[in-house]
Amino acid sequence: MLTYSKSGVDYSLLDPAKRMSQIAGLKTAKNIANTSYKEISKSRGETAYIIEATDCYYVLVEEGLGTKNLVAESMRKITGKTYYEVVAQDTVAAIVNDIICVGAKPLTVLAYWAVGDSKWFADKKRVKNLIDGWKKACDLAGVTWGGGETPAISDMINPSTIILAGASFGIIKPKKRLILGDAITAGDVIVLFESNGIHANGLSLARKIITRAPKGYESVLPNGRMYGEELLKPSIIYSKLIADLFANDINMHYIVNITGHGWRKLMRASKQVTYEINFVPPVPELFIFMQKYSGLSDEKMYSTFNMGVGFALVVSADDAEKVSAISKKNKVKAWIGGKVEKGPKQVIIKPLNIIYKSNELGIR
Repeated sequence: MLTYSKSGVDYSLLDPAKRMSQIAGLKTAKNIANTSYKEISKSRGETAYIIEATDCYYVLVEEGLGTKNLVAESMRKITGKTYYEVVAQDTVAAIVNDIICVGAKPLTVLAYWAVGDSKWFADKKRVKNLIDGWKKACDLAGVTWGGGETPAISDMINPSTIILAGASFGIIKPKKRLILGDAITAGDVIVLFESNGIHANGLSLARKIITRAPKGYESVLPNGRMYGEELLKPSIIYSKLIADLFANDINMHYIVNITGHGWRKLMRASKQVTYEINFVPPVPELFIFMQKYSGLSDEKMYSTFNMGVGFALVVSADDAEKVSAISKKNKVKAWIGGKVEKGPKQVIIKPLNIIYKSNELGIR
């Protein structure tokens, strides 16, 4: 059986380092004390870092693509397409979909494109596709592309690849829009939003599956598309949907970008409650294919991949149906997935008999 840790991504090693950095970072909060600002310490462990100003909050986040561009490079040899419009959008989506989870309006995105050799930029078609895709993604997110950095780091990065990452600055105004999970309460409803395939998470494991699939990336799924093509669907950017929900005064108690840790992310908030999922949306063919050739159980699949659900909200029960209607208007499919119950911090996916305990999510 293939596992995420065998593909080089081991959360039992990554999460403790993340926690250590949060603790160390908290000790530096004194350095902002002499200014007119202060940090919101509770934002450590959330998707974004928050600073309080007089009449608003400033929000910062940094994110990276991961290894999806390696799939793009392999598929280019098969189809001739570069797919860099897709991986550009994936990178911007990873950044923006995190910053909006705390209630922020993203204002800018900065790019970090690192290569092992400057010759990577000699491929004009690939570079144009990357730039066009990044610009389009910024338009979809409603943000300004504020520049960035393109270092060439020989001997550290494979000369044939590029590391794509970036950062975003946003604002929460009015302050009441700050979302850190404090308002979550028993009786709240969990709304699930569709993904567009794998997004930018779990690609290290997804790439390993080609060693078992009958024709690697060229293996054909029941929908007639190649495995590699399915992996290269662009991530959905949810920022305009969230902005529309705010505009309609939806009472959002928590927002979740389902990336690393899969559906376990539903319990990212510090609140001690149980997230009970009573409805699981149909699983896209891509994940059925991946499960078949990886040998992963349902429990492992839902703790690694988004399984067709890329984003989620915890909202007041009175707002749930209204959220679904606004989502439909924004052309994003939504499902009422379950509810919040009193109980220990855990995620229960009842139709699959899966329980994720709080100790499985060591990111705060």
